[in-house]
Amino acid sequence: MTPAALSPFLSFPQALRAAGLPASPEQTVSFLAAVGLLGPRGIADIRRAAHAVYGPGPDRRETFDAVFDLVFMGRSLAAPAEGTPEDMPQARDAEGFDLMPEAEEEEPSGAEATAAERLFQRRFDAGDEDAMLRTFARALPAALPRRRARRMAPGKGRLPDARRAFRHMMRRDGEITRLPTRRRRMRQRRVLFLIDVSGSMKTGTEGALKLAHALVQGGERVEAFTLGTRLTRVTRALRHRDRTQALALASGLVADWDGGTRLGEALAVFLSVPRFASFARGALVVVVSDGLERGGPEALVSAMVRLRGLAWSVLWLSPLAADPAYRPETGAMQAILPLLDRLGDGSEPPAIAREILHFAKGARA
Repeated sequence: MTPAALSPFLSFPQALRAAGLPASPEQTVSFLAAVGLLGPRGIADIRRAAHAVYGPGPDRRETFDAVFDLVFMGRSLAAPAEGTPEDMPQARDAEGFDLMPEAEEEEPSGAEATAAERLFQRRFDAGDEDAMLRTFARALPAALPRRRARRMAPGKGRLPDARRAFRHMMRRDGEITRLPTRRRRMRQRRVLFLIDVSGSMKTGTEGALKLAHALVQGGERVEAFTLGTRLTRVTRALRHRDRTQALALASGLVADWDGGTRLGEALAVFLSVPRFASFARGALVVVVSDGLERGGPEALVSAMVRLRGLAWSVLWLSPLAADPAYRPETGAMQAILPLLDRLGDGSEPPAIAREILHFAKGARA
């Protein structure tokens, strides 16, 4: 089994190749050797070793550093969009906001969606949902779907347990009265929680992030990302037990609160990073979004087709679905509706919690 500390070093060349940068196996070996010889005291030493070994040119240095920050520091990546390079948002932290020039011809499929990328930090209130969140976290271990693991465990099964059988024989002078059997262990399926933080979801992102914290705390293997004009992994921040501290850390990571909507492009970035895409394999994917995508639905449909092929089930929770008579009207949502296992109510945290628990209990095995 690969040590956890070595995982980023092995994922880094894959991420470089996914970003169009050269990274040969020989360079990876040299990179590991260089880091070992340096005995780095901080992330800056590892970055210098990466520059020395992989040697990105001046024109690719910014892309190289963005990939390095993503793998080793968990920072966000800007979602690509159609247009000239100067129209593209940069993967950086900012206190102000940048406006993206709008294309002359646009086919909007979401009336309230926007291309503006607003970068700032948000503060969260403590709220009075503690009881609901605690109940939700306690119910998760029993409710979340499970799958058969590769490892075996003693129990009633079809496979003989030779080790236990020999132990019984040694205690009984070579005689065995019954043949012990073993079965596959059961383990919780991975859960991937994707939160839309665009402007049209402004009233619901705080509650969704609090639920994500409860989900990370109550589940065994949960990954959480925010989607807007950027893709940001917030799992590490939400692993802190103290909710106030966890939300403050997550707020500092996410730079595109209440900004534009590029769900398709953000999901494409997610799927282009092998380490991130592996989080969706065989997972219960929960998307909290209204689906008001800017532009045509092609990018979102393409990304959802790939995501659906990896996932075990996809649950899409929209605040617009609070009305039982709701039917998707935007082109993007109509196009991806056949790819969803359920389109549910995402209007408020209690509704999201009910949808997740109900779907997890009754989902297909």
